[in-house]
Amino acid sequence: MGALLVILFIVFVAIGVPISFALGVVSFTGIMSMPTIPNTVVFTKMFNGMNSFTLLAVPLFILAANLMNEGDITDRLVACSNALVGRFRGGLAYSNVLVSMVFGGISGSSQADTAGIGSILIPAMIDTGYDEGTAVGVTAASSTLGSIIPPSITMVVYAGIANCSTSALFMSGLFPGILLGLSQMAVVKTYSKKKNFPKMDPVPAKDVAKLVLDSLPALLSPVILIGGIVTGFFTPTEASAVCCVYALLIGLFFYRSLKFNMLPKILIETMKLSSLSLFALATANALGELLSYYQLNMIVQSFFVSIPGGRTVFLIVVVLFFLFIGTFMDAVPAMILFCPIILPSAAALNISPIILGLIIIVTLALGLVTPPYGLCLLIASSIAKISIEDAFKGTLPYFLSSLAVLAVMILFPDIWLQIPAFLFPALFA
Repeated sequence: MGALLVILFIVFVAIGVPISFALGVVSFTGIMSMPTIPNTVVFTKMFNGMNSFTLLAVPLFILAANLMNEGDITDRLVACSNALVGRFRGGLAYSNVLVSMVFGGISGSSQADTAGIGSILIPAMIDTGYDEGTAVGVTAASSTLGSIIPPSITMVVYAGIANCSTSALFMSGLFPGILLGLSQMAVVKTYSKKKNFPKMDPVPAKDVAKLVLDSLPALLSPVILIGGIVTGFFTPTEASAVCCVYALLIGLFFYRSLKFNMLPKILIETMKLSSLSLFALATANALGELLSYYQLNMIVQSFFVSIPGGRTVFLIVVVLFFLFIGTFMDAVPAMILFCPIILPSAAALNISPIILGLIIIVTLALGLVTPPYGLCLLIASSIAKISIEDAFKGTLPYFLSSLAVLAVMILFPDIWLQIPAFLFPALFA
């Protein structure tokens, strides 16, 4: 029966059935085939999977990102970044990466990053002389930082699955996220000479100071969020609510670019985007229950414990597996389906759930720029109106630089625990 369910899932994905519906049908079919299990288990698991205070952060961070985009806060971050690095050759590409790092520290959403920043910078880069592939590639690749630099929606979901500290997971992603951004900037520097990227006119120091001051409320958002989480002033879920209120207040009363009559549209868009992720999460919970009856976690654990290579081989296999999964499945359902299966193996090999989660999240973030399902790649290519193939060619150098950072993370996994261990020593005692 297990083989039939796998085939059924593959067929559904191949013919274009949405992942959430494919997961739901497969889980319901599988549980129906077991006479000892009531069919209502599917719906119970779907409901229970959503009944989580932690998951409330998902729609709230999406709302915060939408408030920033609609309130022109993103535009100000872009203008500030351009003023700081635009004078260098390839300045708009550098700015693209830099503003993604800042935006990722506010919204926690890679897709919102691509849509908000891409709608501004992709046309600007093309108009100033960048080829379309580069404009799309650097935008799509840098937007993945939104899933890695804290706060992060995918980190919230993983922490709930693995029952680990969300705050510690957030802090573990800080240095790798910066390192990934710097690696992408290194690619920009290399190609700026080969392709003779344009540079902008230098902005006078007085104007730079004015733009930085104008962007200061937005730039303070990551400081407030991370500072509040680290000090224990509020939880990551409460941080998402604070982020929404903060984005709303500065949009309405400081920048005055957000109007009350815009709020219904923003809320509707937030509900649409949130429902996609959360329904997929609900159906993945139901399928996860089915997989537990097949005891896949025990089979996987016995396999990894018996093969040579220890932690490094295990992490390499995990990365390869999730790179493949990320080509056709979003990060949230992928983690809910497969993380419970591999967590016992990681524990048996003495791998911290924080490290495992960080590596899985970085890997699945890269899946956002791999065809055919990479959402960030699809959004960026649709903005530039180029094919997905041409978009991926432009993204490939930045994707490979991120893979190199991921390889370093696999080889030296314990390094990334230093910041959370320093900030939260009681968790690692």
